[in-house]
Amino acid sequence: MTSTHDPNTPAAERPVALRANDILRFLLEIFAIVSLGIWGFIAWPLPWNIVVGIGAPALAILLWALFRSPKAVLHVDPFVKAIVELVVMGSAAFAWWSLGQPIVALVFAVVATVSGVINGRREFA
Repeated sequence: MTSTHDPNTPAAERPVALRANDILRFLLEIFAIVSLGIWGFIAWPLPWNIVVGIGAPALAILLWALFRSPKAVLHVDPFVKAIVELVVMGSAAFAWWSLGQPIVALVFAVVATVSGVINGRREFA
C-alpha cells in the first residue's frame, strides 16, 4: 500500500484537511463579530452606539487575529488561545442576553462551547 503523503513536501504545499467543525467555528466567529456590532449599535445611545458598534467587533477581530486564528500573529499557549476564544464568544453571548434574547444567547453559547471543546481536544492530541 503506498501513501500519498511525502514527508519531503513543504508544509505550504500539503493539502489542508478541512473538517466540519472548522466550518462551524468559522461561522460562529462571523456570527460573534456580527452580534457584537448589532449589540453596539442597538444597546447604546446615539454618540456611543457608533463607537461601540464599530469598536466591539474591531476589538474581537483584533484579538482573534493576534491570538486565535490559524495564522495568528502571536503564537501562544493553547490555554491563552482558549481564554481569547472564551472572551470573544462569551461577549457575543452576553450581547444577545443584554438585548433581551436569552434563547439566542444560550444556543450560541452551547454550540460555541461544544465546538471549542472538540477543537481543543484536537489541539491537545
